Amino acid sequence: MKMAYLKDVVTLRLDRDACIGCGLCLEVCPHGVFAMADGKSVIVDRDACMECGACARNCPVDALRVKNGVGCAVGILNAAFGRKSACCGEDQACCCSEDEPGNERKDEDGR
Repeated sequence: MKMAYLKDVVTLRLDRDACIGCGLCLEVCPHGVFAMADGKSVIVDRDACMECGACARNCPVDALRVKNGVGCAVGILNAAFGRKSACCGEDQACCCSEDEPGNERKDEDGR
């Protein structure tokens, strides 16, 4: 059975010009979203991406970007604990930014 999520909603982006062809994204992706072509990574099944962020966190040249989504373990845990942000934060080399809606940092009082 092939894993697929909602069609055409995944935030995954690959900068092929920046890619150095190390293949780490292929190794860490749990759903086989990537393949190698002409010595560089390519996205072969974008809709299979669960937005866990493993590829972006492991890319040594930041050629991959993805917002934390349904497969982000930190996001799942944050939601379970009632936290507002799904972002894992700067200290965890998060692949999302505080500039994006929903990822603003809040202090202990929620401000």
